[in-house]
Amino acid sequence: MRHESRRTERRAALVPEDARRLIASGVHLTVEESPQRVFPVHAYADAGCAITQPGSWASHCPATDIVLGLKELPDEPADLMHRHIFFGHAYKGQPEAPRLLRRFEAGGGTLLDLEQLVDAEGHRIAAFGYWAGYTGAALAVLQHRGELTAPLAFSSREELRRRLGPGRRRGGGVTAVVIGADGRSGRGACDALRTAGIEPTRWGPDHTQDLDRDALLAHDILVNTIGSDRPVPPFLTKADLDNERRRLSVIADVTCDVGSELNTLPVYDHITDWNNPVERLREGPRPLDIIAIDNLPSLVPAEASRAFSADLWPLLLSLREGSEVWDRCRAAFRHAVASLGGRG
Repeated sequence: MRHESRRTERRAALVPEDARRLIASGVHLTVEESPQRVFPVHAYADAGCAITQPGSWASHCPATDIVLGLKELPDEPADLMHRHIFFGHAYKGQPEAPRLLRRFEAGGGTLLDLEQLVDAEGHRIAAFGYWAGYTGAALAVLQHRGELTAPLAFSSREELRRRLGPGRRRGGGVTAVVIGADGRSGRGACDALRTAGIEPTRWGPDHTQDLDRDALLAHDILVNTIGSDRPVPPFLTKADLDNERRRLSVIADVTCDVGSELNTLPVYDHITDWNNPVERLREGPRPLDIIAIDNLPSLVPAEASRAFSADLWPLLLSLREGSEVWDRCRAAFRHAVASLGGRG
């Protein structure tokens, strides 16, 4: 399990107690030291893991090893020869996708993308969705109240709960809509809003298929937790933001598909981050802000990691024997590489 090169990435794909379970099942697990990971390296050593220096996977791991992470790889090595497990964000036409896939193609490696860990019906079976929705909605509420400060510096769900309520509830009169309310991310978003004293309007597939943009614009807060695997009419356009009847003042786009033709909210052109969490889309007497952070669950790293690790570690065991879940990951990777052609 590699160190995460992004300084604000504090999560772990495996927590120490699940690392112990893998080792008890005969897996040899090496963990790189990491100054920002929420779990100290000695907890992994106590679980039986070998410990090594950050970034050592690139020069010291045999080509047969599997390298586990969460977010983007460093720029070096240019050619990737290992099997890597992480969120590659490479299959929806994102601008950086061709370059990443070319690196695997050049080195003969494989991307087993965590986004593709799905069952036969296409439902995710290991995801950070709940905590992405929860933190995205929480940040939107704090921004609407004028209480969100940068850089972001939360450490746990309990800290977020204290900031949202119950003693500080000020939800009266504030309205919020959650798109994709029945999914993992949507449930997290609804829970955060209720903690803040706001009963959310819940939208599902029926609402997006016959979308009422005026109804979206009539809310104070919009939390989008649903992505698309095919191009669909956007939920909002830049022209919609100039609607004179717009009440909407804060958007939290949990999906962060910016730059992709599958982006359902093409009203902004770059993600935000912990140092600059909010982008102002409209100035004036009716300002409009967007929050589009692509590692939201790292704001509650321990809780998010434990939930994800509990889903992931049994799947990692199945890598030895092979499984349909990982076969689907490999097939998605091969299709993406074959689709590159002369691009990028």
